[in-house]
Amino acid sequence: MQQKLHIKVGDTVKVISGESNGQEGKVLSIDKKKMRAKVEGVNLVKKHQKPSAQDPQGGIVEMEAGLHVSNLMVVHNGQATRIGRKENKEGKLVRYSKKSGEEIK
Repeated sequence: MQQKLHIKVGDTVKVISGESNGQEGKVLSIDKKKMRAKVEGVNLVKKHQKPSAQDPQGGIVEMEAGLHVSNLMVVHNGQATRIGRKENKEGKLVRYSKKSGEEIK
């Protein structure tokens, strides 16, 4: 069974350690098996691409590389916060900010 993560695709996150420390961006994709996430504009690497039908020029392309999810923190109301889970009034499990206690959509 896959582990539930504290981040989801579309969340705004802040990098809390590593080379990209302090940068913020939106989560583009998550690999649950490797526990890594790609964040928009963070951890950019240069990739050498061969010419193809889509890109006849080829060349060096800058793209996002994955970051381990343990190095990411969800940003809620402009502040990085830890995430908890609790049942709401309808009995559904929802994420909430441990800093403010508010529910995260």
